[in-house]
Amino acid sequence: MKLTVVGCSGSFPSAESACSSYLVEADGFRLLLDMGNGALGELQRHIGLYDLDAIFLSHLHADHCIDMCGYFVARYYRHDGGRCDAIPVYGPEGTEQRLTTAYADTPSPSSMSEVFDFHTLKPGSFEIGPFSVRTERVAHPVEAYGIRLEHGGRTLTYSGDTGVCEALHELADGADLFLCEASFTHGKETVPDLHLNGREAGAHAERAGAGRLLLTHVPPWTDGERNLADARAVYGGPAELAATGVTYTV
Repeated sequence: MKLTVVGCSGSFPSAESACSSYLVEADGFRLLLDMGNGALGELQRHIGLYDLDAIFLSHLHADHCIDMCGYFVARYYRHDGGRCDAIPVYGPEGTEQRLTTAYADTPSPSSMSEVFDFHTLKPGSFEIGPFSVRTERVAHPVEAYGIRLEHGGRTLTYSGDTGVCEALHELADGADLFLCEASFTHGKETVPDLHLNGREAGAHAERAGAGRLLLTHVPPWTDGERNLADARAVYGGPAELAATGVTYTV
């Protein structure tokens, strides 16, 4: 598997990064995890506009899904006059309605289902292309999912947005690469069931025995280096901050 960070800023884009979006590739199949603010433009630095094979939306906060509205336009009104086949989109209950409302609050002659084949996420296991997938509900104010991807004996876990929860530990158990949010600062924000801080992300990685920790979803107001130091204080494996445009081999 190959992971490319399209965007890794939390809550809103920073000067250096779009919001959450991660391209995972294996056997020629291209799966995008989230498409937050600014991600669609950055994605085109790595692949063609119509080269995605499937999309996973962890939850429906704008910093994880809002660029789907622009992607709908790109797929519906193709520059060559054609119409794209419907691409599978996996998201929480109500994804189509939420995106349609974000795009236009009045009836439209076009339907998002003409270019997106919506699938409702539930906890469980299934296949997306060559990937064996497991999803679990994680701790966030809205319906949100973490995801575990397995391919060729290797495992990638993506937390989505979450507070401390047992489901995240189960998804990350033995993962080769743990892509984990670290929005809060240890000793500063203490809102339960919302986000992790760097120390909590590190503790999850240590307990799960993850091979490598990649901290992401760090908002512009959070000191990423401090979060990384907090993670390393409790996690014995290699840890680093996700960086836009960087590709990692899982």
